[in-house]
Amino acid sequence: MRRSILAFAVAVSLAAIDAARAEAPAQSARTKIDFVQNGMGVPPADFEFWRTGRGSPGDWAVVRDTTASAGAAIEQSSRDATENRYPLAIYKPASLKNVEISASIKLISGAAPTAGIAVRLMNAGNYYVVAANALEGRIDLYRFSGGQRERIAGTEADVARNHWQTLRVEVEGDHMTVSLGERLLFKAWDRVFLNDGHVALWTEEDTVARFDRIEIIDHPWSERD
Repeated sequence: MRRSILAFAVAVSLAAIDAARAEAPAQSARTKIDFVQNGMGVPPADFEFWRTGRGSPGDWAVVRDTTASAGAAIEQSSRDATENRYPLAIYKPASLKNVEISASIKLISGAAPTAGIAVRLMNAGNYYVVAANALEGRIDLYRFSGGQRERIAGTEADVARNHWQTLRVEVEGDHMTVSLGERLLFKAWDRVFLNDGHVALWTEEDTVARFDRIEIIDHPWSERD
C-alpha cells in the first residue's frame, strides 16, 4: 500500500512539474549578428538587399573600420541621391513580432545623413523604422505603408556625424520604445503592423553609413496587444 501511495505521489509531482513547464513563458532569445564570417569587401552573410522608393538598391558590404568593435562594419556606400530612396539590408533568418534590436551607427556623409533600424518589415513598402538624422539632430519613428512614409513620433537628439552611437528600439504589441545610448528618448503606440516581420538596416537617399554591434532579442512571451 505504501509503495502504491508513494508511486501515486511521485506521478502527481511529475505531472505538476510538466504542467508548470508547459505554462512557463518562453525565454528571450538573444542573437548577436556575425557579419564578418564571409570576409571583407563582400555583402554581409544572412542579409538580402531591397530598397523602398526609386533609384538603386544600395551597395552593402563589410568593410574594415578600426573604430568598430571587431575592426569591421557593414557599410552602405551608394551615394545615389534619388529623392525618397531608402536602401534596406534585411536580416533573413528571423521574422519576429515582439523584439528588441540595437545597433551602433556611424553616419559618414550625405546631404542629410540619416540611417536607422527597421522592424516588423513585411516587404519593401511596409514596416516601421527608427531613423537618426545628423543634419536636423533628431531621432524619429516612421511608418512606411504602401511605400508612403508617415512620422509617428520623434524628438531632438544629439546625433553626430562620424561617431558611433547606439540606437535601440523595442516593440511589444502596439507599443514602441526608442533609446539612444543609455538614454530613453520616447515611447509611441501604433496598431497598423501587429504581425511578425523582419528587422533591417536602413539608410536614406545619398547617406553613407556604417553599422556595428547588431543585436536582436526576441521576446516571444511579451504581449501588449
